[in-house]
Amino acid sequence: MHVAGKQQAELTERPASLLLPTSTKSGIALLYNVESSNTYDVCLRLSKDALTIQKLDVVCTTAADCQVNHRTVVLRRQAAGGLGLSIKGGAEHNVPVVISKIFKDQVADQTGKLFVGDAVLQVNGINVERCTHKEVVHLLRTAGDEVTISVRYLREVPSFLKLPLGSPGPDHGGVSSPLFDSGFHLNGTNAAPSPPSPSANQPKYEKRWLDAVCMPLLMARVSRFKAGTDKLRSNCFEVFALDGASTSTSVLQFCTAAESTDWLQAISTNINGLTQENIKFLNKSCSSEDQIIHMGWACETPEGSTTCRSSVFRFLALRGPYFYIFKSPPVGATDWGQAETTYHLYEVLFKVHKLWMTEDCWLQARLYLGLEHSPEQQDSSESLCFSILVGHGQSHTFRVELATDLALWEKSFQRAVYLEVQRVRSKSYMCSSQGNVLSFTIDFGSGFTCSDVASKAVLWRYKFSQLKGSSDDGKTRVKLLFKNAESNQIEMKELEFANLTAVLHCIHSFIAAKVASMDPRFMCSQSFPGHYVNT
Repeated sequence: MHVAGKQQAELTERPASLLLPTSTKSGIALLYNVESSNTYDVCLRLSKDALTIQKLDVVCTTAADCQVNHRTVVLRRQAAGGLGLSIKGGAEHNVPVVISKIFKDQVADQTGKLFVGDAVLQVNGINVERCTHKEVVHLLRTAGDEVTISVRYLREVPSFLKLPLGSPGPDHGGVSSPLFDSGFHLNGTNAAPSPPSPSANQPKYEKRWLDAVCMPLLMARVSRFKAGTDKLRSNCFEVFALDGASTSTSVLQFCTAAESTDWLQAISTNINGLTQENIKFLNKSCSSEDQIIHMGWACETPEGSTTCRSSVFRFLALRGPYFYIFKSPPVGATDWGQAETTYHLYEVLFKVHKLWMTEDCWLQARLYLGLEHSPEQQDSSESLCFSILVGHGQSHTFRVELATDLALWEKSFQRAVYLEVQRVRSKSYMCSSQGNVLSFTIDFGSGFTCSDVASKAVLWRYKFSQLKGSSDDGKTRVKLLFKNAESNQIEMKELEFANLTAVLHCIHSFIAAKVASMDPRFMCSQSFPGHYVNT
C-alpha cells in the first residue's frame, strides 16, 4: 500500500535525512482477516519510515523450476505402508484440504517438495478442491503404491491447522473428521529407507518470509477500536497508510496485551517522529506567525449516546492563529485551505476528559505512559479523550490511542494559544449594557477595558488579577466580579454579547497566557522542535 499521486510526489521531495528513525524491530504476529474471519502468522518488520508485513511462502531456490508455488510431487508408498503425512480440512466445512503434518525422514519429507500448509489440488490427476475430507482420504488410501499429488502453498494458512485436535495415527473409530488429522504415515517401528541422493537438476524448495504489504508511516495512523465504534479490541490494532488504506481489511493480533502495546507504541513513536520532522520541514518555508505547532490523527466521537453518527478519524493541526480539522492530511500548500473546519485558537477551550485512576500507583504510572487501559475503560468512549469547546456552546470530542498522545495534544494547545495571544496582544468585542453599545477589550498588557463606542470614553478598566469571579446565563449575559484596588470592594459589571462563549474562551486564553508567561518552566519549554523564524 503506497501513497499515490500528488501525495507521493510531494512527500518524496522532502530530504531523506528528515525521516529520522526512532524505533526498529521485527517479530511474529497474527493477521486476522475481517472478510474471511481467518487468522494466520505474519512477520512484522518496523523500519525508520515503514511497516512491512511478510507472509510465509514456498519458493524454488534453484533455477530448474520456474513454478514457484504450484508443485506436482510423486510419493512412493513404502512396503510398511503410509505416505508420511496427515491432512485436515474438506469442502463440507468450506475449507481446503491441507497438509497438516509431515513426519521426519518419511516419504513426504524425503521429497523436499511438500510443506505443512500445502493445499492438495489433485490426487493422481483428479481435482479434489471441492471434495470432502472423507473423499480425499479415500482417494489417498486407494491410490496405489505411487501417488501423484499437486499442491499449492496457502500464504494465508487456515486457522484450523493450529487446532490441537486429533493426533497422528489411525482415524478415531474409523471416522474421518475435517478438523482432525487423517494420517498416511508409516505405522509400527520399521525404519524408512535412506532417501536417494538428489539429482543436481532437481528443483529445491523452502519456506521463506516474503514481503506482502509495505505501509509508509509518514502521516499514517493506528487504531485499537473496531471501525466506527468505541469498542476496544483485545490485544489488537490496525495500521492505516496516508491514502486511507489499512492492512487489507486485516487486524494485527498479539498473544499478550504487553506485546500488543509494545508494537503499538513502537509504531506510534515512528509516526510521531516522522510527523515532527515533517513539521520542521514545513515550518522552514512559513512565516513566524504561521508556524505549525502540532498535527496528527484523532478519532472524533459523536456527541451523546442517542445519535446515529459513528466515530470517524480526523486529521487535526495547530498552525498559526487556527485550529484545523481535516478529513485527510494537508500534503501540499493549497490543501491547508481545504480544512473541514477552522477555529481561532484564542476562542476555543481545550478540555481533557478525566481518566479513571486507581490507588495503585504502578497502574497510574502505566496509564500515564500510555502502556495500558484500565478494565473500566475497555468500552468507554471517555477514555483518552479531549474536547474542543467553541462558540455558541458547540464542541468536538476526539479520542487518541495513547496517554502520551493525549499529553502531547494538551501541551501543544497550551503552547499554540500562548503564542497566538502573544501575537494578537489584544482582542475587542462589541457588547451592550443597559441599552448602551460598548466595546469590551481584553489586552495582554493592561487587562480588561470597557469603552463607550460613540464617545470612545473609557468607562472602566481592571487588571487580570482583579477578576475574582463570573457567572453567566449560558446565552448572552455575563456578570464579571472585580475587586477595586483602592476600596477592596467587589464591583459587578454586567454585559451582553452576541457570542458569549467565544468571549469567555478568549478571557480564559488571555489569563492562561498571562499566567504561563510568569512560569519559568513553561517559558523555558518554548524553545521547541519545529518552531522556525524566517530571517
